[in-house]
This record gives sequence, C-alpha cells and structure tokens, in this order.
Amino acid sequence: MTESLTFADSILVAADPATVYATVSDVTRTGEWSPICRECWWDEGDGPRIGAWFTGRNVTSDREWQTRSQVIVADEGRAFGWSVGPGRVHWTYSMQEAEGGTLLTESWEFLPEGQAFFGEKYQDQAAEQIAERTSAARSGIPETLKAIKKVIEAR
Repeated sequence: MTESLTFADSILVAADPATVYATVSDVTRTGEWSPICRECWWDEGDGPRIGAWFTGRNVTSDREWQTRSQVIVADEGRAFGWSVGPGRVHWTYSMQEAEGGTLLTESWEFLPEGQAFFGEKYQDQAAEQIAERTSAARSGIPETLKAIKKVIEAR
C-alpha cells in the first residue's frame, strides 16, 4: 500500500476546550479510556510538548506490546497528537468550542511507512494485520471518545 489509511470520529464533551486538552494530553491517563492501550508514561520525565517522547503498553486478547511515540502537536486547547514509531501512525485529538462544550475529534492515520513496516514484519500476513489495525481504529475511536467524555463529565 502506498496511501494513508485514515479514520476520525467526534463527540460533544460538556467541558471547555482547555479542560478537554488537559485531560487528553496527559498520556499517563490513557489507560482510563483506551480499549487497547493500558498505560503510558513519559520518557525521561517529559510532558505534553512537541518533541516529547512517551511509551505505551498495549494489550489485546492475543498479544501485548509496547510502542514509543513522539508528540507532534501540542496546541493547548486546540490539538494534541503523536506519531507512533515515529512515522508509522499518527493519532490526534482536536478540540473545537461548540454549544454545550467542546467537540472532541480523535483521528488516526496509518501512514505508508507504517504499512511498509507491517509488510516487512508480517510478510504474507501483512494485509490481514493492516486490516485488523484498521478495524481496531474504527471500533476503538468511538469507544475511546465515549470513555473520555465520561471521565471528563464525571469531574
């Protein structure tokens, strides 16, 4: 494959954009809302700034693995995003002020470099693995957004 695979979804959160940003940019809380990522930690005591690194521990029914990511967007109250690998997959949360709170959008982009990595790693099973990750994003993003909404609105 030579093109990016993408998916995004949005939800209205009854909180201001600054509150939503502060929550989603705290990667140490990711385990509270992600269906796959159980925990994240800042590498070398870093924090939510462009260039910062963090590690995530992911778990599914058939495997467990860690990824290292670098923050590529840190625009307080507007967007927070990172690159897994880096350069393989981009994840971004964007916030837009809306009537009743903040429209929170989570987007996923499986980049050509990531697909090539899967080709090398999984060879004959690469297409199946890519389809599995795409399906996980399509089902996981709406689930994640609902969980973030619940966490923030319970405050």
